[in-house]
Amino acid sequence: MKKLTALLLAAMAALVLVACGQRTSTFEIAFVTDIGQLMDKSFNQGTWEGVEGFAKENKKTYKYYQPANGADATDEDRYDAMKAAITNGAKVLVCAGFMQQNALTRIAEENKDVSFIFIDGYPLVDSKGNTLTNVAGIAFMEEQSGFLAGYACVKEGYTKLGFSGGGGGTNPACQRFGYGFIQGANKAAEEDNKEITMKYSWLYGDSFTASAELQTMLEGWYSTGTQVVFSCGGSMCNSAFASARANNGKVVGVDVDQSNESETVITSATKGLQSGTKWALGKFYDNKFSEIGGTGTSLGASDDAVGLPEATWKLEHFTVQQYKDLFAKIKNGTLTVDNNPEGAETKTYSNVTVDFVR
Repeated sequence: MKKLTALLLAAMAALVLVACGQRTSTFEIAFVTDIGQLMDKSFNQGTWEGVEGFAKENKKTYKYYQPANGADATDEDRYDAMKAAITNGAKVLVCAGFMQQNALTRIAEENKDVSFIFIDGYPLVDSKGNTLTNVAGIAFMEEQSGFLAGYACVKEGYTKLGFSGGGGGTNPACQRFGYGFIQGANKAAEEDNKEITMKYSWLYGDSFTASAELQTMLEGWYSTGTQVVFSCGGSMCNSAFASARANNGKVVGVDVDQSNESETVITSATKGLQSGTKWALGKFYDNKFSEIGGTGTSLGASDDAVGLPEATWKLEHFTVQQYKDLFAKIKNGTLTVDNNPEGAETKTYSNVTVDFVR
């Protein structure tokens, strides 16, 4: 009987240890998603792949946290996701998207011993107006990538373009992408003495998701002559792919190389989400976070952090060498792209007529 009791007690103790182990499992790198799906074939996915890649290469534990309520997530939902990550042992949190600002400011002020990487972000200040040195803002020069895509489309021979952006017109990254797209198209059109028309819209992009309404609008564009649409906004790309496929149209992808997602993609305006995330995580693990904490870092052509993917090149009239020559001009500063998109839709361009669809 005593032996049986001892065995039972030992078994119970083992169960307790397993349970405790489960409860105390730690994930030292955390990723808190923006709205939209984790594998959105765009912004969230690119950032997550950077987190995952760094963690695997450096044998670190990692986990992603998606705020509750999806596209309707509140600041409280985002805060709860960040708090859960810290409770689970996160030493460094990667938070994607400018909508994280309020929750990130609050959690960073409460947890000064935790470091935060704010992708598509900027420096934040606490409730007393002091800069939060445990937050590193990492942004990208999307206007350069958008410029390259717009220039390429016109050089390829397209004269009727479209831009469909996410965030309802309030997302800084999408705004820069779109404004750069206009500038690039205009530059190429000036060189070739062409007149370009462009439909430009933030409709149906608030939640960065595909929708029947968005697909219907884009199908209307294609059916009335639009040849290629720059789809900029997470899972919105699925509506663009479907509408292009149904109308023999083309799509410019965004954030990451989306050529494998649809045969309609002719190129993608990319930014270094993976490389930028890995770079910032590297700073943390090299004990150099103080170099980027409390500041804003903007990565662009000079950092090889924006561009068009060469490995999956599909363009026939605009060559890789021509692209490299253009990229080099942006990289060395002989060609500059305006990064202030305020009023971009209503400005007058020499060779592009923009039809702002509300």
